[in-house]
Amino acid sequence: MAEMIKLKSGIDDAAFGAYHVEPAGPRRGGVVVIQEIFGIDEYVRADCERWAALGFEALAPSLFDRFEPGFEVPHSPDGIQAGFKHAQANTMDNALADVQACIDFMKARGPVFATGYCYGGSIVWLGAHLVTDLAAGASYYGGTVLANAALKPGCPVIVHLGRKDSHIPADEVKAALASHNPGVPVFIYENSGHGFNNEGGPGWDDADAKLARKRTLELFEKNGAL
Repeated sequence: MAEMIKLKSGIDDAAFGAYHVEPAGPRRGGVVVIQEIFGIDEYVRADCERWAALGFEALAPSLFDRFEPGFEVPHSPDGIQAGFKHAQANTMDNALADVQACIDFMKARGPVFATGYCYGGSIVWLGAHLVTDLAAGASYYGGTVLANAALKPGCPVIVHLGRKDSHIPADEVKAALASHNPGVPVFIYENSGHGFNNEGGPGWDDADAKLARKRTLELFEKNGAL
């Protein structure tokens, strides 16, 4: 069953919504699904439901609720502008505190993992360094991973990048992580652009998206998924 629930951030006691989906069958763990700049849109909801179908409790925090509760916009020029406005206003401390609240909500029931996309991919990378009780994370096409490549993650992380992504220099990211964090696997998907996990979107490639999800699931299974 999918529903919106309310949580409170530990940094400022701000209330925020989170899209919550219970696992189908025996629970294997929890997954925090971290949005792009567009809010809890159809792609985030679909990702939560995929994880739930695999036996994971899925929780996607609505990270811009401090500015516009329930924010959701299309992947259009106007949507991008609105999303960037909120992303720039929201501090990374706020975002990480909201992710921590999601981890804390689920951790008593088993290991908690994270996967995030674009804005959320950056949050996964930074969160692996800064949040607590995260078992493993998968960062998809995070725009600030390159600038923060020297951070040492406190849990296993993998990074997914699209070769055709005009926003992120995949080879530079891979080289920087190989230099600073040689134990972090970086996968470059030759047929994919930005946002390639978004089924039907302009950067999407079905085979690449499925392979990245398979690798993410394997990461979670190696790090405590029941």
